[in-house]
Amino acid sequence: MTRCLFVSDLHGREERVRKLFGEIARRTPAAVFVGGDIMPHHYLPDAPEDFLGDCLFAGLDDLRARLGKVYPKVFTILGNDDGRWTEERLKDADERGLLVYAHGRATPFGQWTVYGYAYVPPTPFRLKDWERYDVSRHLEPGCVSPEEGARSVPVSPDEARYATILEDLGELTRDRDLGRAVFLFHAPPYDTDLDRAALDDIVVDHVPVDVHIGSIAIRRFIEERRPYLTLHGHVHESARLTGSWRTTLGGTTAVSAAHDGPELAVVGFDMEDPSAAERELL
Repeated sequence: MTRCLFVSDLHGREERVRKLFGEIARRTPAAVFVGGDIMPHHYLPDAPEDFLGDCLFAGLDDLRARLGKVYPKVFTILGNDDGRWTEERLKDADERGLLVYAHGRATPFGQWTVYGYAYVPPTPFRLKDWERYDVSRHLEPGCVSPEEGARSVPVSPDEARYATILEDLGELTRDRDLGRAVFLFHAPPYDTDLDRAALDDIVVDHVPVDVHIGSIAIRRFIEERRPYLTLHGHVHESARLTGSWRTTLGGTTAVSAAHDGPELAVVGFDMEDPSAAERELL
């Protein structure tokens, strides 16, 4: 069996990262999937702590030295709380063989192919490095458009204004067979047990706020293209509110590792049977 671990939304908490390294050393999985929102909330490039270098990369270097030939593939994407300025450092770590920077790529992994995609639909938050319009230029009440807010890496006005998650997923996969595809997303699919936010009774400009904040494009993509497995994060409280961290869409198993407590949520699964995945809070 091809044993794997999945975590998401580490948010720069060193205790969570240490727990993850401990689980990797103990379980020696073939692959680890890290689903975005890696960095501490202070995302600017002049932030004082070097979380990537001193914590994440140093820990992975140590694991690689200890595990040798059984060091896992570490598939990694960023999330909407991560400044895009960190992307170059992840690409450097990829070149060193420390991890696989998966965003916007298709990477072979045994008999499977791993795709990564970091963008989420517009949020109320100011950082827009990893936000796109979803299926159109619609904006939910209270959200800030991708054309506004702050960016750590500039993009063209046309990209900010017109790029969508829907179009990106089409470009990433085209007409490929996705029967053996594993998708590492940051956003969850819309209107599922994985995207339920604590927004009950919130009204903005006399309009009730939708409690489901996932991606319509990602949900349609899963239902229509039926990838083998999808992995999600982003909405921390969803599992607590719905009582579920796993769902099925069009025959595809979709799981979330987002968690709103202090613990690290770790999803362990065998690639041959992801529907039997188990989630632990450490």
